[in-house]
Amino acid sequence: MKRCLALLYLLLANAISQATEPVAIGSRRELFVDDLLVERLEGKAELRLHPPTPQNVALVTGEPWEGNGTNYVTVFQDGAKYRMYYRGSHYSYLGGKDRPNTHDLYCYAESPDGIHWTKPVLGLFAFNGSKQNNIVWDGVGAHAFVPFRDTNPKCSPDAAYKALGVGGSKHGLYAFRSPDAIHWTLMHPEPVLTQGAFDSQNLAFWDAERGEYREYHRDFREGRDIRTSTSQDFLHWTEPEFLTYAANVDPGRRGERTADVKDPVGKKYPFGRVSELYTNQIAPYYRAPHLLLGFPTRYIDRGWTESAKALPRYDYRQVRAKGSPREGTAVTDGMFITSRDRKQFAVWPESFLRPGLRTRDSWFYGDTYQNWGLVETKSAVEDAPPELSLYVTERTLQETGGVLRRYSLRIDGFVSLHAPLAGGELLTKPITFAGSELVLNVSTSAAGSVRVEIQDIDGRAITGFALADCHEVYGDDLERTVAWKGNPDLGALAGRPVRLRFEVSDADLYCFRFQPRQP
Repeated sequence: MKRCLALLYLLLANAISQATEPVAIGSRRELFVDDLLVERLEGKAELRLHPPTPQNVALVTGEPWEGNGTNYVTVFQDGAKYRMYYRGSHYSYLGGKDRPNTHDLYCYAESPDGIHWTKPVLGLFAFNGSKQNNIVWDGVGAHAFVPFRDTNPKCSPDAAYKALGVGGSKHGLYAFRSPDAIHWTLMHPEPVLTQGAFDSQNLAFWDAERGEYREYHRDFREGRDIRTSTSQDFLHWTEPEFLTYAANVDPGRRGERTADVKDPVGKKYPFGRVSELYTNQIAPYYRAPHLLLGFPTRYIDRGWTESAKALPRYDYRQVRAKGSPREGTAVTDGMFITSRDRKQFAVWPESFLRPGLRTRDSWFYGDTYQNWGLVETKSAVEDAPPELSLYVTERTLQETGGVLRRYSLRIDGFVSLHAPLAGGELLTKPITFAGSELVLNVSTSAAGSVRVEIQDIDGRAITGFALADCHEVYGDDLERTVAWKGNPDLGALAGRPVRLRFEVSDADLYCFRFQPRQP
């Protein structure tokens, strides 16, 4: 009886696999940030989220016009220059005994390498009677002013840079333009988006994959949530829609996904959202623009627990909590979400960015906010390739100014297919590809390895591409070409439905890509 059931299961699984429409990946770089392509994992294999590494302090906001409210930060590379926009404001919980309160405005910094930053004197706006400062915008929209470089091929030179901003007498998001990323003007006197709460970092970008502008902004739906809409001209936007979510509670295992996931205080968040989301930090990943990656801030308030009392600066927490308890008890950290269709997001419940082992300058509500924008920077290791840099808030709303610390991450290194030396495997769903060679972003130990088998749609190894034919891949490389014995013609399989079987041992495989053979 058991043998009959097993045979029936195999026949059913084979029928399902044959009915599965192959995913056309062409020559796209595919990261393991979701499990769209994952059929199953075996052995000790898992999809593992990798946190970034704290590096140098990039910026200290100690000037009189800057203060301790250094949130809602934007960073992007613009040719040979890196640009940073950050909010300047100070809020005193000590009745001004630390330093006077200041209003919201936006400041600008720049860098030749993304590591060392300076604050140029712009001479645009006066503060306390002087224009000797780096204030880039002071006016409507200055609560959260979020620029980007517009890559729309039809973009006019006087609007080569655009921004959304919130803050002013009228509720909503205002649209801005600039020819040089420094001098900004309103595109329309009225808000261009009005349906939402907007009390966060609201952002927009040109989505080259879809040929449209896309924005993401803050609203409330059983807690802090995110809406999105699109536009062809940056002024007229579609009706904003709430995002939908799937909690990635069992990444790659294809187990049941829980629709509602509880947070540490027992509150359920609908739609698989996992927690309340403060910022969103969503953008196309520059090496795989069909994928959107987001780095929202998680908000948690467990009250005055014993652990809350043991967090840094209990005395100052009590001071902050006098006006609002959450100012002393709530904590924030960074999350990771991904999407392919721009509306449905896979949410990793575990933190991407923890506040860390700190004694003073972190673990407060407002800390560990990641900037919007990923940039490549030089590694501190002389002969290593570039890495990704991101910038994270510290010392938020304390007596002095805030701090932005640079964090680094391997290029494509958000999630890996990982297995210990005991080994494990991942089998993909059916795919079709374009190209004649397969390259991997891979890291192994000296004893570790990765091998790849190419199967037909029924799960049989294709002659010449069996696991036993694959030369072991070991080492550490952003683009390592996979080779099989006898150098069979991989290009002959292009356009044909196939499956990939990855065997991993004491290794991390971050992504793969088919491409034309390189000279």
